[in-house]
Amino acid sequence: MSELTVAATQMPCGPNRAENLDRAEALVREAAGRGARLILLQELFADLYFCKDELPKFFDLAEPFDTSTVVARFADLARELQVVLPISFFERAGRSFFNSVTVADVDGSLTGLYRKSHIPDGPGYEEKYYFTPGDTGFRVFATAVGRVGVGICWDQWFPECARAMALLGADVLCYPTAIGSEPQDPTLDSAAHWRRVMQGHAAANMIPLMASNRVGHEVGEPVETTFYGTSFIADETGHVVADLDRESSGVITATFDLGAVQQARESFGLFRDRRPELYGALSTYDGWHPHTRAR
Repeated sequence: MSELTVAATQMPCGPNRAENLDRAEALVREAAGRGARLILLQELFADLYFCKDELPKFFDLAEPFDTSTVVARFADLARELQVVLPISFFERAGRSFFNSVTVADVDGSLTGLYRKSHIPDGPGYEEKYYFTPGDTGFRVFATAVGRVGVGICWDQWFPECARAMALLGADVLCYPTAIGSEPQDPTLDSAAHWRRVMQGHAAANMIPLMASNRVGHEVGEPVETTFYGTSFIADETGHVVADLDRESSGVITATFDLGAVQQARESFGLFRDRRPELYGALSTYDGWHPHTRAR
């Protein structure tokens, strides 16, 4: 494997989809101009984060995978710039709706589909109203620049998601995100916790990781949310090598020698010394397994 330059972006979103898409495209072009071959945009970047409220009108934002205008535009952009782009979009599939991502390769081809597995449900993050839990399983996308694992927002809090993508051969982990203030508790700020949990995923699996979050204040009906940005890139030890602030739009980049990372990971023995036969409790809801000695 060769060296790979990756980029994470962040930006505010407004009520005008065309303006949001133009803003996202400008960031992708900036990142490509800085040498990035794998560029991450935030979760549901085409629109405001509509999940603040439970309003049926927002179902009209969803598009089928095969005819999504958002997917088509950014697949074309990936082909033009010869970059790899994970594309987050609101998917309509028959009578169901999913929070989904596809990955456009350097030739614009789509390498598959992932549907968000973990769906949050709480004040300001009413995603269960809109999204069916994903049915694809965790996915790793084979691309011209390496194998890219993508989880979506709430997925990033679950170590099982990161470990599954690692076992599937991911060279880089990506998490498009929309997270910020908590309407029920204005004193709660999860930004540092949010970052640390993903640093742990990078370190525990020895895989570089990047997260792209939105910024800005969005007013719903009646919920208001201030997204805290702080998008970042971490190396395979979990060390943050580049990050953004809580308010600015922007692009950050980092370069990794994926061959050297792979060699270090294999030499460290993390995967050699796993004991999956002892992990039965992880496949249950309450931790009980026939091989455990007590409930």
